[in-house]
This record gives sequence, structure tokens and C-alpha cells, in this order.
Amino acid sequence: MILARVIGNVVATQKNERYHGARIMIVQPINLDGSDRGDPILALDAVDAGEGDRVLVVQEGWSASVAATGRPGAAIDATIVGVVDTIDYES
Repeated sequence: MILARVIGNVVATQKNERYHGARIMIVQPINLDGSDRGDPILALDAVDAGEGDRVLVVQEGWSASVAATGRPGAAIDATIVGVVDTIDYES
């Protein structure tokens, strides 16, 4: 799983029918302290996340496909599967 922050969305007027009704979001992976880590990625939104939300992203084909569309087999690399409210962490 990847901890990330939603930084935008993608508008696609034409997309595969398997993705009908799915929102494509741009997410920035982050460290536990909220600082950016790596490059932004695209993820289908399965939990109605919004811009600025901290989210959990699964980046594995089978899990991402099932979480986003309810059935396996769709070509999906990453899906937002949770909105993070708080993080309690002691190093």
C-alpha cells in the first residue's frame, strides 16, 4: 500500500466501458510526515476521495481491479482504497 495525497483529477471523455462511472485521480505519494516521495501516479477512485485528502492506494493489478470495478480482469494499476483521517506514529 502507498500513502498519498490527492492533488488533482483526470477528465476522460472517452474510456473503456469497464471504467464507466470511475474517477481517475492524480495522487502524490507521501512519507509519514506528509512530505512528497517520488513522482505522482494515476489511480482509480473507489472511495470518493477529494483533492487534498490523504489516501491509501493499492498498486497491484488484481487488488486494484477488484477494488475499483468489483470484478477482476480490468487493466488497472492503482486504486484509491481508503481515506486516511489520522496517523499515529512513534519512531
